[in-house]
Amino acid sequence: MKDGLADALYGLGWGAVKRLPEPAAARLGRSIADLAWSRRGQGVQRLESNLAKVVPDADETRLRELSKAGMRSYLRYWMESFRLPAWGEERIRSSFEPEGLHHLKEGLAAGRGVVLALPHMANWDLAGAWVTTGLGVPFTTVAERLKPESLYDRFVAYREGLGMEVLPHTGGAAFGALARRLRAGGLVCLVADRDLSASGVEVDFFGEATRMPAGPALLAQQTGALLLPVTLWYDDSPRLKGRVHTAIEVPEGGTRAQRTAVMTQRLADVFAAGIAEHPEDWHMLQRLWLADLEPRPDAPAGQPGGRGAASSPVSGDPFDRSGTETP
Repeated sequence: MKDGLADALYGLGWGAVKRLPEPAAARLGRSIADLAWSRRGQGVQRLESNLAKVVPDADETRLRELSKAGMRSYLRYWMESFRLPAWGEERIRSSFEPEGLHHLKEGLAAGRGVVLALPHMANWDLAGAWVTTGLGVPFTTVAERLKPESLYDRFVAYREGLGMEVLPHTGGAAFGALARRLRAGGLVCLVADRDLSASGVEVDFFGEATRMPAGPALLAQQTGALLLPVTLWYDDSPRLKGRVHTAIEVPEGGTRAQRTAVMTQRLADVFAAGIAEHPEDWHMLQRLWLADLEPRPDAPAGQPGGRGAASSPVSGDPFDRSGTETP
């Protein structure tokens, strides 16, 4: 029943919201965000708890302001995403303003293949649609299976409609396919700031331990691809803003695990700097830090939480916007 309701609600969103006039859709998003924020459900409380680590000197009033702005940013993402399939190419091209684009263009021109790694900031889907439309560059990503299956199919069809190749998250098979795309000089995009599986790399993030996917660093090492962090944010304009940062280089020497740990920590540091600049646009309504995870009976020994059995290192999930905790 719950799965069917979720599927129906998402279907209603894609069907109804995209037909609304844009000002009406924006007002609806703000209204839903403010209502969810005022009810202070699990997701809102978790968002505030996470923001308290990002902005440690913020008092209660400031945290409430940030979480309210965060919910508005989160619902702006959803309203835009529901409407994206109805946007024309010119609208998509004019709706994103990235900095540092030369890093991406030069990497692709060199034929090395490029991995773009992003945190859950602002509107990943719009940035992706801009890449396929504005740059005319197709890319590949992965999607973890959602329940019900019909909801997963909706998400895949939606992103494929925006020009993305979506691979199912099927362990080593997904990693191998991504590696082949990169060796052919292609582009891979992964949301990579949250990995609570047994295969995640432990990093220091805002002064506390969490885990992030090993996939971006491993792909760069195994294929010679360029690893570029990307951060996104909103401002007062209608345009999404973003920055392609300088490449995370593969360290010389050390084991593969050691190189992966160093690269993933450097990626986490870039993410942290971008999130600190625009904390209200980091859509993290779930538990993230290891100290906040609830013990689970299926978690590997010595690990406080996670999803249980070890999984593929490619576990940055672009669909993971709401997780198991709701606003």
